[in-house]
Amino acid sequence: MKALKYLNSFLLKYWKKLLIGLVITISARIFSLFMPSYINESIQVIEQYFRNEISQAEAKQMLLIDIGIIVGTTLIAAILTFLMRQYIINVSRYIEYDLKNTIYDHYQVLSSSFYKKNRVGDLMNRISEDVSQVRMYAGPAIMYGLQTLTLFVILIPLMFLKAPELALYTVLPFPLLSFLIYRISRLIHVRSTAVQTYLSTLSTFTQERFSGIAIVKAYHLEQKIDQDMQSLAEEGKQTAMDLAKINAWFFPLMLLLIGASNIIVMYVGGRMYLDGRIDSVGLIAEFILYVNMLTWPVTVVGWLTSIIQRAEASQERINDFLQIPPEINDNLADTQPSIQGQIEFKNVSYKYSDTGIQALKNVNLRIYSGETVALMGKTGAGKSTVIDLITRLIEPQEGTVLIDGVTINNYYLTELRTSMGVVPQDSFLFSDTIENNIRFGKLNATEEEIKTAAQLADVHQNILDFPKGYQTLLGERGISLSGGQKQRVSIARAMIKEPQIFLFDDCLSAVDTETEEVILGNIKNQSKEKTTLIVSHRMATVKHADRILVLEEGEIVQEGTHNELIATPGFYQDLYKEQLNG
Repeated sequence: MKALKYLNSFLLKYWKKLLIGLVITISARIFSLFMPSYINESIQVIEQYFRNEISQAEAKQMLLIDIGIIVGTTLIAAILTFLMRQYIINVSRYIEYDLKNTIYDHYQVLSSSFYKKNRVGDLMNRISEDVSQVRMYAGPAIMYGLQTLTLFVILIPLMFLKAPELALYTVLPFPLLSFLIYRISRLIHVRSTAVQTYLSTLSTFTQERFSGIAIVKAYHLEQKIDQDMQSLAEEGKQTAMDLAKINAWFFPLMLLLIGASNIIVMYVGGRMYLDGRIDSVGLIAEFILYVNMLTWPVTVVGWLTSIIQRAEASQERINDFLQIPPEINDNLADTQPSIQGQIEFKNVSYKYSDTGIQALKNVNLRIYSGETVALMGKTGAGKSTVIDLITRLIEPQEGTVLIDGVTINNYYLTELRTSMGVVPQDSFLFSDTIENNIRFGKLNATEEEIKTAAQLADVHQNILDFPKGYQTLLGERGISLSGGQKQRVSIARAMIKEPQIFLFDDCLSAVDTETEEVILGNIKNQSKEKTTLIVSHRMATVKHADRILVLEEGEIVQEGTHNELIATPGFYQDLYKEQLNG
C-alpha cells in the first residue's frame, strides 16, 4: 500500500464528500439491519398466534406493523445507498481527473532526454490504463470497503448480543477466509504488475507500427508485423491467464465458506432450539439472513483485494515517472527585462549521456541582436544541439549560455521560449486543422493573421487548393501534407508568433529552390531588427546571412561572410564547389 499513499493528498482534497459518503454508508447499513430483526419478530408473532397467546386480530395488526417497518427501512436503505454511490464514486472521477492532469503536467516539464529513454505507448498507458486502475481503488474499493467494514462492525457485535454461542459458530470460517485472502493477494500483486507492464508493451508496439504504417507497407512487412503481434498477443494471453487463475479462486472459496456458515447456523441453531436454549425459530431465520447479508461483503473482499493490488501495481508505475525530477527548472533571483535577442556561448560543451557523443566542445560564439547568422556543418556536427541549448531544452555541462548578457537560467522558461520562434528539423504537425496548427504559434491569432503568416511561408495558395482550405483536418503528424508543405506550415507557425529570436533548423530541405528564395526573402523582411539563426546544408539558404559559422565535430572551425568563406579553403569552400558543380 506504500505506492497508494500518493493518493492521500487527493483524498484529503475531497474529504467533505467522503465524510458525507461515510455517514450515508453507516446510515444505509443500519437501516438494512432492521429487516432480519423484524422478520424474527414476525415469526415470533406467528408462533404466539399458534400457541393461542394472541388473537388473530392482534397478530394481523402486529404483522402489518412489522411489514411496514421492513418496507420503510428497506426503501430508506436503498435511497441512502444511491446517495452513497453519488458521493463516493463521483469522488473517484474527480481524483481520476486530477491525477491525469498531474501526470500530464509532469510529462510536460520533463526534459527531452526523458522522452528519448521512454516510449510513447508506455507514457500513454500510464496516463490512461494505469489511472483507470487507480480510480477503481479511489471509488468502488473505498465504497465497498466502507460498506463491508461498517457491516462487520455493526453486525458481528449484534449477533453476539442476541446469541453468543450461535454467533461464534457462524463466524468460525472467517479467520480461514482472511488467511486465504492474504496468501492469494500477494500473488495477485505480482501478476497484476506483469499485466500492466504487458499493456504498456502492447500500446507501444501498436502505436509505433501504426505511426510507421507507410514504412511497413513500403517494405511489405505486414506478415512480419502480424507474426510479431501474434507472439505479443500470446504473451498477453498467458500473462492475463496467470492472473485470472489466481482470481478464479476467490469467489468459489467465498461461496463455499458462506455456505458452510449457513449449514452451521441451521444445524447449531436447530439443536439449540430443540434443547430449549433459544426461544424461537425466528432467531435462526434472523441469523440466516445475517449470514446472507455478510455473503456479498465477505465475497467482495476478494474482489477488493484484486482491485487494490492492481491499483498498487499501477500507482507504482505512475510514481516511477512522477518521482523523476525535471532537469530544466526556473531558478530566478530577479525578473529580467524583456529579451532583445543577443545570444552568446562562453566555453560551452555538451555530451549526450545516452550515446556518449560529444556534441559541442568549448564553443564560443556571439550573435548580436538583429543579426542573421547561419550555422553549417556535416551531419552530427552539433548544429541542432546549439538550438536546443538556446531554447533551454538541454543545459550545457560546461560553460554558459547568455541572452542579452544574462545567464539563460535567469529567465523564466515561459518568457524565454515565448521570445523565440523555432522551426525544428522534424516539422511536427498535430492531428488538427491547418488553421489551428498555425495558431499554435499565437493562440489568440485572427484569421487574417493566420493567412498572412501562411503567405509569408508561401503555403497560402496550397492551403486554398484543399477542398476545406484552412479547415482541412490533418492526419497524425501531418501525414496528409507533403514534406515541403509540412515545413512551410511549421514556418508559418513560427512567423505568426512574431518573436524576437527566430531559430530555423534545416527547415527548407524539402522545398524547391524557387520557393526557398521566396520564403527566405519573406523571412528577411519579417526578421528585420530580430535575431535569426538558420541551420542548413544548402548554400542558397545561408549565402545572404550576415555571418556564417561552420561547425565540425562540435567545434567552430570557420566564421565569416559567404564571400569570405568561399575564398577560404575548408568545409564551406568544398561544399560550395560541390553544390555549384552539382
